[in-house]
Amino acid sequence: MSINKGLIHIYEGDGKGKTTAAVGLSIRYAGNGGQVVYTQFLKRNDSGELKILEQIENICLIRCTKSFGFTFRMTEEQKKEAAEYYNAHLKKVLEKAGELSQGLLVLDEVLDAYNSQMIDHEVLLQFLKEKPEGLEVVLTGRNPTEELLVLADYVTFMEKRKHPYDKGITARRGVEL
Repeated sequence: MSINKGLIHIYEGDGKGKTTAAVGLSIRYAGNGGQVVYTQFLKRNDSGELKILEQIENICLIRCTKSFGFTFRMTEEQKKEAAEYYNAHLKKVLEKAGELSQGLLVLDEVLDAYNSQMIDHEVLLQFLKEKPEGLEVVLTGRNPTEELLVLADYVTFMEKRKHPYDKGITARRGVEL
């Protein structure tokens, strides 16, 4: 691939499709010979997209090895442990992505980790401001802060108009998991 100036994408909103869009871009990027670093925050470690991403050449999947559940259900002690874990995970992922002069970094659900104080704001902000010039970065989740919106080149809002969950239908393997 020729070296392009890497831009910052935010996929946000209350609708389905943020992770799906990030996975699709990852596959497109890798399919064109580019290097991808992909990780998720605050999610279970067994969703279908992870199983296939780790099989694709040029995609480096860095899985979280611990799951802490929903932040609103955590005790203060659990929140502290989770924040330590996610900060260490973020640093490892950013170090790997920083090695790429050109590539794609996907930080799935990082906006929620950011908003719930699970990651150090300054670490992420500094990386985004000083990232390698050819590194494309995707941030997904809900409610991006103003400082992240200012840094972004793309902001895509996914709005839920109707969802099976509203009828009591829970996440289904292969569609939401």
